[in-house]
Amino acid sequence: MPDKIHLTVATVVAQNDRYLMVKEFESGKLVINQPAGHVEPGEDIIDAAIRETYEETGWHVDINGFIGVYTTISPVTGITYYRLAFTAEALSLDEQAVIDTDIDEVVWLSSENIRQNNNQLRSELVIDCLDDYEQGKILSLDIFR
Repeated sequence: MPDKIHLTVATVVAQNDRYLMVKEFESGKLVINQPAGHVEPGEDIIDAAIRETYEETGWHVDINGFIGVYTTISPVTGITYYRLAFTAEALSLDEQAVIDTDIDEVVWLSSENIRQNNNQLRSELVIDCLDDYEQGKILSLDIFR
């Protein structure tokens, strides 16, 4: 059942005690998520994280750490999502970037704001990644080849 397994990447981008987040529509509902998306066939994992962050936010980033692998199963579709989460430094914003049409707004939110909107998060993985990042659970990128 390969069509029931999806490989995704997400980035945790922190700057001035705020996190780069997106508000996007999922099944007609506005949700909050880290910049994230699917890895394309043949694509390097780290390149996918850079690409997805740029496509969803317009920010050029430097991936500088690996937080971990997370798994969730959609109760609606039964699809298993494997999320590889990375830390990244925001380098520059491309004011002319064309943002993915699913994205309603790009925002910088505090940890408190994210947690207060728990009912609006795209999935529990948003908080899982944030918790691990804030606890310093960051691995070297040397584990990727």
